[in-house]
Amino acid sequence: MDAGKLIRIVIADDHALVREGTRQILEDHPGLVVAGEAQDGEEAVAIVSRLQPDVVLMDISMPKMNGIEATRLIKKESPSTSVLILTAYDDDQYIFALLDAGAAGYLLKNVRGEELAQAVRAVAEGESVLHPAIAAKVFKRYTDSGRATAPEEVEPLTEREFEVLAMAARGLSNKMIARELSLSDRTVQVHLSNIFGKLGVASRTEAVITALRRGLLRLEEIS
Repeated sequence: MDAGKLIRIVIADDHALVREGTRQILEDHPGLVVAGEAQDGEEAVAIVSRLQPDVVLMDISMPKMNGIEATRLIKKESPSTSVLILTAYDDDQYIFALLDAGAAGYLLKNVRGEELAQAVRAVAEGESVLHPAIAAKVFKRYTDSGRATAPEEVEPLTEREFEVLAMAARGLSNKMIARELSLSDRTVQVHLSNIFGKLGVASRTEAVITALRRGLLRLEEIS
């Protein structure tokens, strides 16, 4: 995303007070603007289709259509919009359903305002953001060798792409990866784009989960 460009956000939550408070928190941070609000999943899908925002902050439990189905439809119809889950639920069934639906991040509502703003900026840049408690569940599930599925036939990743993917799995930002590998930010973005294409995914979160599920990444390569 170009420096200085506003990050346009849609907030989807069925509680008006939560939407109002979240809007105030986000718009207190330079470069973030709330372009729209939705009080249910159906409205969220419609607003995103019309406004094409950079990021959607999505709750799970909403009338008419829940956050899981709304996320799936948004990623299908508006793939350039990143979905960041902001919820009180940390149940495994929700976490994995939402990540499989294409969510770029998953935060719990006990995060601080500054953390939320940073997460919005991160997913707008194509990075993944997982609350520490959520990340622990993800790694526990997909790094268990007994649960990993057999590797599928995919175009092999290069040695450098493996390095970038492993660092992304550890939660390093594009800038941090670039610094660690003495690369430009643009080169890291190109490597990630190539990884996404080879794995058939659209985000860092999906790439890491897919690599873990297929046995392409192991715990010792991430730790």
